[in-house]
Amino acid sequence: MLFRPEHAQMILRRKKKQTRRTGRKRWKVGKIYQAKTGHRGSEPFAYLMITGLHQEFLGQITDQDAHREGYPHIPAYRKVWKKINGHWDPHMLVWVVDFELSTEVEYRAQRKGAA
Repeated sequence: MLFRPEHAQMILRRKKKQTRRTGRKRWKVGKIYQAKTGHRGSEPFAYLMITGLHQEFLGQITDQDAHREGYPHIPAYRKVWKKINGHWDPHMLVWVVDFELSTEVEYRAQRKGAA
């Protein structure tokens, strides 16, 4: 999963535990994914276990969700969303991905078990 560099520290400090994504579903609950700030060749800064996944409209975000995203309230989150995505459309359907920190050992065990 790709994240902005400024989100890496928020995730490592367990301040950010949720992310909203556009596009198609790419994650499965219970699976562990590498978290990176760059594309190919970049090293993961963390390993994330997906603990929840659902779709909702962007405008349905609550202050509690904004807090799980790492922000104090919806206006702060909206500002960051606009910076990253260019605009805020409350009717846009997004994936809400809940996660918790995992370990490289658990990630490698998962991959070994899938082989």
